[in-house]
Amino acid sequence: MHTLKRTPTTEMEVTSIRLERELKERLKEISGHQGYQALIREVLWKYVQQKSGDYRHRFTAEDIRATVAATANAEERCGITGKIINPNEPMLLGLTSTCDFIPLSLDSLTAVAQEPAA
Repeated sequence: MHTLKRTPTTEMEVTSIRLERELKERLKEISGHQGYQALIREVLWKYVQQKSGDYRHRFTAEDIRATVAATANAEERCGITGKIINPNEPMLLGLTSTCDFIPLSLDSLTAVAQEPAA
């Protein structure tokens, strides 16, 4: 999983967020040694990066567990190659190992498989 730069907690703003008890307990369970507050910060940073267009994480073909045929409703960027997928263009939705769906260009999985090994 992508890790963010560690900021000392003394440099962070104090804020309050209300969470359902069950949500907090589930976050604690899945966060492990990272801690649930760090997990929440990581999720929020990823959300900000995705919405601002700063998110550059690329997946590999090995991260894709299944694909579903789809049509782009808006401009998308392939999660493996970075290639632009135009509106109304056929594409794939790739289910990642982290259970996220990402847009894939039709040739993204075969293009990666054909690249020579370094």
